[in-house]
Amino acid sequence: MAVTGWLESLRAAEKTALLQDGRRKVHYLFPDGKEMAEEYDEKTSELLVRKWRMKSTLGGLGPWQLEVGEPAPPGGGSLGPELIKESNANPIFMRKDTKMSFQWRIRNLPYPKDVYSVCVDHEERCIIVRTTNKNTRSQKRLWWPNQSYRRS
Repeated sequence: MAVTGWLESLRAAEKTALLQDGRRKVHYLFPDGKEMAEEYDEKTSELLVRKWRMKSTLGGLGPWQLEVGEPAPPGGGSLGPELIKESNANPIFMRKDTKMSFQWRIRNLPYPKDVYSVCVDHEERCIIVRTTNKNTRSQKRLWWPNQSYRRS
């Protein structure tokens, strides 16, 4: 989406804001039915969470899709409607935006840091995280967003 189109859609959105638990929470409702919720640190104004929700094909509200920040900790052992839960031993990949940089963070790595190598593929526009362990070689690609996210 072009920058001017994004700014116009932000201006056209219905906005609600509140302060709670040291966070400034802003909710956007766009004319096309999409929703965006952002949370900022009250003291530093740093973006902590950004998530999106779209209407399903039948018009109901879909699940929240996390774009920036850490997922909320699961509550009280409730498995939800699926009755299947992802293992908490799997690595968790998240993006964190600051005023000076974009950061990608990885939690729950099963091996020590020196087992991993990180490289950047500029042509495919991704960050590649590989293990150097001979028994279990694996890699994960983290795609970065389009050019409109570039810092000047």
